[in-house]
Amino acid sequence: MVGGDLDLVKFFLYKLGMEKKLPGPGETKTRRAILKLLKTEGALDSAELAQRLGVTAMAVRQHLYALQAEKFVIAEERPAPVGRPVKHWRLTPEADRFFPDAYAELSVALLDALGDAFGARGVKRVLESRCARQQADYTGKISPSASLKEKLQQLARVRTEEGYMAEVKAEEDTGFLFIENHCPICAAATACRGFCDTELELFRTVLGPAVSVERVEHIVSGNRRCAYRITRRTPPNDARRAARARK
Repeated sequence: MVGGDLDLVKFFLYKLGMEKKLPGPGETKTRRAILKLLKTEGALDSAELAQRLGVTAMAVRQHLYALQAEKFVIAEERPAPVGRPVKHWRLTPEADRFFPDAYAELSVALLDALGDAFGARGVKRVLESRCARQQADYTGKISPSASLKEKLQQLARVRTEEGYMAEVKAEEDTGFLFIENHCPICAAATACRGFCDTELELFRTVLGPAVSVERVEHIVSGNRRCAYRITRRTPPNDARRAARARK
């Protein structure tokens, strides 16, 4: 019951956080759109932001300077092919408040309490129980007969509903990149890497043994996002035939 109680509390607080992550007084729809673009795309300059949002570069700069004054964004100059360096804007850790992470402190506190009460084995059992429930839930939402691309799109929808801002991008001749632009359990995952380990196992189980899942970017390790390279495994017979053909 410990695992179930933990997830129930976190689910409630996540929903509460989603309701409370509304912008502060005076923040505009454009400013929220800027924050979301920087979250999902990484550093961008004002011209790129203006083009994506359909507004003028001057208007975007005004919003960026306002966000900078509130310490939500920071600018870094990068060389340009011609002329002066160009300012590229990225989010600061302060901007995390606009994305679901409402139960961060409680998650860490609960993990500490579980460790004190049940030890490392107890925490591991809770994570395994959580992963098993997720596997059952995801399996019911992802069609086993779907193509790999469709499965990834279905998985992205499920993960986005949970606050991970997930998306799928095709990679030329190599498969897909499954991207999570946000981690709503980042504080807990930083305190206990078991969350990340079970997440990787979750994806491998849900997508099946014919699919390879490799984590190539990791928020907890300092990257802007978590990203997974998804490829189809080559059947052993096909691999042997390909190897013979190369000789």
